[in-house]
Amino acid sequence: MTGGPAADEDLPMRTEGQRVRTSKRVENVTYAVREVVDLAHQAAAAGRDMIYLNIGDPCQFDFRTPEVVVDAIVRALADGKTGYAPSDGVPEALQAIRRDAEVRKGIRSVRHVLIGNGASEPIEILLTALVDPGESVLIPSPGYPLYSAILAKIGARAVSYDLDEDAGWQPDPQQIARLADGTTRAVVLIHPNNPTGSVASRATLESVLEVAASRRLVVLSDEIYDRMLLDPVEFVSTASLRDDVPIATFGGLSKVWLGPGLRMGWSILSGPAVAVEPLHEAMMRLARARLSASHPVQWAIRPALEEAHTHIDDVNARLRSRRDLLVRELERIPGWSLVPPRAAFYAFPRVEIGVDDETLVRELILEHGVVLVHGSGFGQLPGTNHARIVFLPPDELIAEACRRLADYSAGRG
Repeated sequence: MTGGPAADEDLPMRTEGQRVRTSKRVENVTYAVREVVDLAHQAAAAGRDMIYLNIGDPCQFDFRTPEVVVDAIVRALADGKTGYAPSDGVPEALQAIRRDAEVRKGIRSVRHVLIGNGASEPIEILLTALVDPGESVLIPSPGYPLYSAILAKIGARAVSYDLDEDAGWQPDPQQIARLADGTTRAVVLIHPNNPTGSVASRATLESVLEVAASRRLVVLSDEIYDRMLLDPVEFVSTASLRDDVPIATFGGLSKVWLGPGLRMGWSILSGPAVAVEPLHEAMMRLARARLSASHPVQWAIRPALEEAHTHIDDVNARLRSRRDLLVRELERIPGWSLVPPRAAFYAFPRVEIGVDDETLVRELILEHGVVLVHGSGFGQLPGTNHARIVFLPPDELIAEACRRLADYSAGRG
């Protein structure tokens, strides 16, 4: 008899414990922020008293999601908003995001808004819709590792441009212009920046946009920390500066509204309609395939953008105080230097104590119980060593962590 299932004797011999072959596309996917956690768990299991300064989650410390945001989600659940939502988002939330982009950010040519599971999903959808395997995207170094991870997953190339530490971690538009070639599809700006806490100046943004216009690049402006400003610095939304360049602006509830676990973010496409429409349609094909972002949490977007503002000044004041404490303490430790962050809740000090950044982080975790993230996980100039420090914890934890950093550094001296 032919055409039926193969007899047992025709099947390859099964080997107990045979390894499953995995996809080559994940080989270059790394995410340094989470990769230190396993090492920290080892140290904690061995009885080490741990101080976690590695993940930017305000809710792990003394920050709480505004009640108006929580109440909106609870009300949505009670009202039965638990079915599928429209693939781009519920109309009330989309309208609120558009109003905020136009009125507060000053973006005049908003074309489309897409709501996703955190800002990371619209970022991945856009890059997948835009970039083919073998093409490239310019990303900042240092910069958030999400972008290089997504590009590795889709078979595209991440080409790093340097932020200038001596100029307050500003992007270098001239280097961006030199690096852009025939394969380059987009340039990423993380503004304010994670991990450095820098804010790009208006002049820098204008110069980058001029490069993008001349090279026909899409600009991705990640502005998730746009209201977490610790100094009286001017924040300018990139897309407010030009209407003739296709720009995707990303935001969400994770940071300013202290809800990283809500997984609620969005993208705003602006620029010339003829340029943006094909990208929007390609993004929507992917968005429809994944159905929708969390329906009940979307009902918190309008209250967050239009009502939940009173906590922002208090949060920024507390972060400013903790930033200042960290800066003072690090200045006392030989071999550590820091460009003071001006936004968000990250510091990116340079460390020159005769040890590479990965060894530094490993030894601090295992020997002193302080969890940082190695600078090479975000990108750094060859020959330099940095570490990212999250200054969300209360003063006493920051002070104790710095005491342990000083003890470690003295032992290395």
